[in-house]
Formats: sequence, structure tokens, C-alpha cells
Amino acid sequence: MKGHIIIDSGLCKECHLCIEACKKGLITPSHEFNSRGYRPVCFNQERGECTGCALCAIVCPDIAIEVYRE
Repeated sequence: MKGHIIIDSGLCKECHLCIEACKKGLITPSHEFNSRGYRPVCFNQERGECTGCALCAIVCPDIAIEVYRE
């Protein structure tokens, strides 16, 4: 199953729980700051294929990740 995620960078508080949860290593820290002074995470689909497992969204305390499956 293929999937992708969308991260709301305005809601992300840089806890990095989603980075640990992603078994494919597709989520990485950003180098830019959001409007609240945090460095939100980024989704790097070029590094591999997202399976749409939704573990990242489940562990996100700020509900900043939406998961889509094909």
C-alpha cells in the first residue's frame, strides 16, 4: 500500500516523536522556523516509499500530521 503524509508546519512543536515512529525514516527535522519559533519536521518521500501506516500521526501530540493512502 502506498501513502503520503501532510505535516501542518504551523502546528508542529518539534517534539520529534514522529521521526522515531517512522520505520522508513521519511520524516526529518527542518532547518527553518515556523511562526511559533519551532523547527517543524519535513516529509521526504524521495528517500523511500511511505506505506501509510499512520504511526507518525498516532504519536503526534499536536495532531499536525494527516495520512493519505492510495
